Amino acid sequence: MTSSVLAALALASMSSVLAAPASLVSRATVPSPAFVIYTDGFVSADVLPPVDQIAGFNVVALSFLTLAGARDQAQAFAQLSADQRTAKKAEYNQAGISLIVSAFGETDEPTTAGADPVATANTMAQFVLANALDGIDVDYEDLDAMNKGDGAAEQWVSTFTTTLRQTLPQGQFILSHAPLAPWLAPNAQFKAGAYVTVNKNVGSMIDWYNVQFYNQHLYNDCDGLINTAGSPFLGSALLEIPSNGFDLNKLVIGKPGAPSNANNGDGFIDPTTLGTCIDQAAAKGWNAGIMAFEFPGADVNWIKAAKGTTFQ
Repeated sequence: MTSSVLAALALASMSSVLAAPASLVSRATVPSPAFVIYTDGFVSADVLPPVDQIAGFNVVALSFLTLAGARDQAQAFAQLSADQRTAKKAEYNQAGISLIVSAFGETDEPTTAGADPVATANTMAQFVLANALDGIDVDYEDLDAMNKGDGAAEQWVSTFTTTLRQTLPQGQFILSHAPLAPWLAPNAQFKAGAYVTVNKNVGSMIDWYNVQFYNQHLYNDCDGLINTAGSPFLGSALLEIPSNGFDLNKLVIGKPGAPSNANNGDGFIDPTTLGTCIDQAAAKGWNAGIMAFEFPGADVNWIKAAKGTTFQ
């Protein structure tokens, strides 16, 4: 969740517990608006953030499920006993919180690594089923592949998404993506279209986008975040993105929960100020929600402030 497209421009196992194939279980309701928080760093032996510390969020994303297997919080949850997982999942669902897993993250480059998108999707979908999760988030950050501009990255993500939906049907399981904000606008750096192309191909299968508006030396104030993005990624502010073919109300505003959750604090906006940005966007018809990376940088107090007056 910390990749910088600018840095890339300058540079130009399932060893977790994977049970036997499982039958469909989840009937997750897609939240609208979505208030998403990632949990990657260690929290406690209980694994999940306590419900009272994340009140105001309605989706928790266990991070990360990688090509080499589940890691960090995704691994910790999978290694709990089945009874523990069931109890924690029930506690979350009773509080109105869906529990999903986030795939890949900044350290994985699935296209560059030559991973098969169909096999990878099938393996990751089985992880969702085996652990009785409500769905999956696709945090694809293969900058090298996207910057090649040959269309391989876009096709990989599209095939991966289509394959996930074959096992995790729409309306029964959540499927979100977490693209870098610059990828949602045409740019010569991404000659094959990046997520503009992905959205054309499979956008109807994706419930919402957790857009990473950080780590790009942009989106540091309300105007840059909401209205007009600066160079070199013109057209990638929230209200500019729909002109590139996206549904405004699938664009969840993603921000670091604390300066330490971004590269040198790049893109961090304190939650009270962020709340004023949220109100500005809502006044112009936006209603998608907010994403934070990660707990405990973001918590119950963070989301209350970040919701502004719009979502109270």
